[in-house]
Amino acid sequence: MKEIKNILITGSNGQLGRCLRDAVEKSPSNFEGVDGEAGRGSLYESKNLFFTDIEELDITDIYAVAEFIHQNSIDCIINTAAYTNVDKAESEHTEAIIVNGEGVWTLAHICMEQDVFLIHISTDYVFDGKATKPYKANASAKPISVYGKSKLAGEKAILYEQIPSVIIRTSWLYSKYGHNFLNTMLKLGKEKEEIFVVDDQYGAPTNANDLAETILQIVPQINIINKPTFFHYANEGVTTWCGFAQEIMKIAKLPCKVHPTTTDKYPTPAQRPAYSVLDLSYIKKQFNIQIPDWKESLERELTKINH
Repeated sequence: MKEIKNILITGSNGQLGRCLRDAVEKSPSNFEGVDGEAGRGSLYESKNLFFTDIEELDITDIYAVAEFIHQNSIDCIINTAAYTNVDKAESEHTEAIIVNGEGVWTLAHICMEQDVFLIHISTDYVFDGKATKPYKANASAKPISVYGKSKLAGEKAILYEQIPSVIIRTSWLYSKYGHNFLNTMLKLGKEKEEIFVVDDQYGAPTNANDLAETILQIVPQINIINKPTFFHYANEGVTTWCGFAQEIMKIAKLPCKVHPTTTDKYPTPAQRPAYSVLDLSYIKKQFNIQIPDWKESLERELTKINH
């Protein structure tokens, strides 16, 4: 059994990275806290967390990654670094594949060389959306966008290296941080009397704080994993983007009326899966994870934002 002492969190200025920092800071019973200025803190009293973003560590630089991991005796990497602009990726193929594909291969290869465990975050957009029931963790991927293809390239890089690792696919991630559907809807809800939102794409919103806390629950249990293993995580329940938007307006008490529309009336550069509901049973069973309903988590997040 390998003891996890030093943990690297990449992409820490992004949405999930910031939520991971918050999750550490708000859990005094399990975590000692984080030294924000240095980006380093202690986990479970005797363990160190290293928060880096591209300025401190570029995951596509194999020499920098190898040196950082060696110098700091990293035992586990939580990779939240990613190219995430789904529509822009359609015209920035190279940029997306460099970060989401080659960058992940760099991490996986160094993990193989230096015996480091990898927790990597992927997406429901690796699926084509033609399913009629929730996608199981072992379902075949068939992405329909450049972004989805670049994220699949990252998954394949981990499979190629065959390292002990956890690959978590998630969907419709939101929080108070950064550019996401929640923050866009809150802005529109204050500016407009009515909006139209697609009502024929089905999935589950995921509070990034819930995912962050789940990742920290998984870390102490990673010794049960000895090969690349896929898991799915989202909040419980199913809705559409329109249903998500309507719930945001309702909870936030915004007068903006949300009308349903169809995907063909709202064209975007990147094609989205029409159905990307994820089967959560495997992660719940394997790590004894309890997952809140999406409406409950949304209300909790909006309460936090309003205070």
